[in-house]
Amino acid sequence: MRGLTRRWRRRHPENAPAASTDPRLLVRVLAARQLDGPDAEAFLDPSLLRLTDPSAIRDIDRAAQRLLEAIDARQRIVIYGDYDVDGITATAILRRMLASIAPDADVETYIPHRVEEGYGLNEQAIRKLADEGAAVIVSVDCGVTAREPARAAREVGVDLIITDHHNPPEDPAELPDAFAIVHPRLGNDDGEELCGAGVAYKLAWRLATLSAGDQRARPAQREVLVELLALASLGTIADMVPLIGDNRIIARHGLSRCRSSSIVGLRALVASARLDGSGIDAESVGFRLAPRLNACGRLAHSRDAVELLLTDDEDRAIEIAAELCRLNDERRATEKSITEHALALAIEHGLDTDDRRAVVLAHEDWHPGVVGIVCSRVVEKLRRPTLLLQRKTTDAGEVCSGSGRSIEGFNLHAALSDCAEHLVKFGGHDAAAGLTLAAENFEAFREAFIERVNAELSPEDLITTTDYDTDATIDEITLENTVALGRLGPFGAGNPKIRLRLVNARLAEDPRPMGADGKHIDLRLEDADRRSPRVLRACAWNWSEHVTGLRRGVPVEALIAPKINEWRGRRTCEAELIDVAPRHADAPIVVVSRNAQSVGAAT
Repeated sequence: MRGLTRRWRRRHPENAPAASTDPRLLVRVLAARQLDGPDAEAFLDPSLLRLTDPSAIRDIDRAAQRLLEAIDARQRIVIYGDYDVDGITATAILRRMLASIAPDADVETYIPHRVEEGYGLNEQAIRKLADEGAAVIVSVDCGVTAREPARAAREVGVDLIITDHHNPPEDPAELPDAFAIVHPRLGNDDGEELCGAGVAYKLAWRLATLSAGDQRARPAQREVLVELLALASLGTIADMVPLIGDNRIIARHGLSRCRSSSIVGLRALVASARLDGSGIDAESVGFRLAPRLNACGRLAHSRDAVELLLTDDEDRAIEIAAELCRLNDERRATEKSITEHALALAIEHGLDTDDRRAVVLAHEDWHPGVVGIVCSRVVEKLRRPTLLLQRKTTDAGEVCSGSGRSIEGFNLHAALSDCAEHLVKFGGHDAAAGLTLAAENFEAFREAFIERVNAELSPEDLITTTDYDTDATIDEITLENTVALGRLGPFGAGNPKIRLRLVNARLAEDPRPMGADGKHIDLRLEDADRRSPRVLRACAWNWSEHVTGLRRGVPVEALIAPKINEWRGRRTCEAELIDVAPRHADAPIVVVSRNAQSVGAAT
């Protein structure tokens, strides 16, 4: 029963408040997350009234005033987005608010083509948009390092407003010379780590209040702001920013509105993912909604996804949503093929060994729109920072361009900064990044990057540790307790799903295969001392290869995530099996079998 990871660790055991010994399961879990008193109350009640006022963000008033002036002067505004879920939703958020304030405003949207133009603002597009009449260009989810495009905007007389959340240059002198730069962490080290959609939402909020000439928006704009929470929640979850503070509030209230949203395209997307008959949580976004929006930008053009979130035509929305489903199926097949190839190459080049602790690969056949998600798959398998690039020939010569994903505790953006001499360009944040370099520099870059990773990470750091909140008994995994624990959701980055350690369990029955292909396992757990008649069902996803030694009567310790199963109106409590290990009275548990995936991993 041994699998992928090797350690279990109780969350914050040395700093947990005394309440960690409380007989109430919810209180013990809150204590494990260092939440008690007012902090716990605020976390369990993420009211919209707790959202941070946007006016504290640098340049936000300057940006909002310029946009309102452009509306009044009937100047053309272009919203320049990005092709991922965060950029798509950010674009739609800003466009919908401007339309609410002034339905006849001259506002266009522009999304660069992932393959033909690449990530972020580009000079050619800026000049083209200016030629077509743009007076103001406002970026969303990109631009904080775009010095040359900003210079081009100045040259052609366009006011460039940058809204972004990615890591800015370390030297403020390296910031773009833009009309305004709206970034929650610029000049404020304690600023919220919002995603692009979150920053766009704050700008939309400020537009609403400034247009009303008051600290309170007009009723029509207040209603729009509430509806836009649904879009902001998609970007927040898909971009895997920490689900605490404002992000938690946005995600909690936005998710609750997705299924019944007044946004026609969002309802069509939900229906196409077969989620219209159930509640929508962070996992629904990460594994079903976000991949469909992302597939458009990976294999086609994200302007269709933007149209989906802006159209009021139900037939058109259904048509686009169906096409996104088709593209997502195609993306999954392409992803599977590249993943198998990348893993084979990594092993062939010895990039899975203790002395080469990063994966850096390039191949001409890899689709540039899919390599980012393949990086996540390789990280899951090999547990090390991964960069995957497509090798291609351009007018400027042969280049390698692609994406990277990191592991917990390793700042990918900082590592690329240290290797910048080998790169043409790069950008991103701690956990994910994009990069381009001349093909002739690939080998030198690979060695420099691996050397940089080796200097910071030891082989021990590559052993994934699975945190859990507290010990629990099977008797405590009740419907009432599981509902109470659900108040800590939504779960994701910065607020992982609740994991409990069952310390005195055993298998009540032999494992049973589950699913059409039998790759999942149905386990039944009971109290090892038979003090309780309760039997807990635990679903072990993709565990068919990890059942050796699991049989009826075997005493085990297990890591589980409690969950509620709803079927035909009936609610029952069960669990997702995170890990299991044999219980030995004379030895601690040190073997961990499966590594829980984050909710954004499939996007």
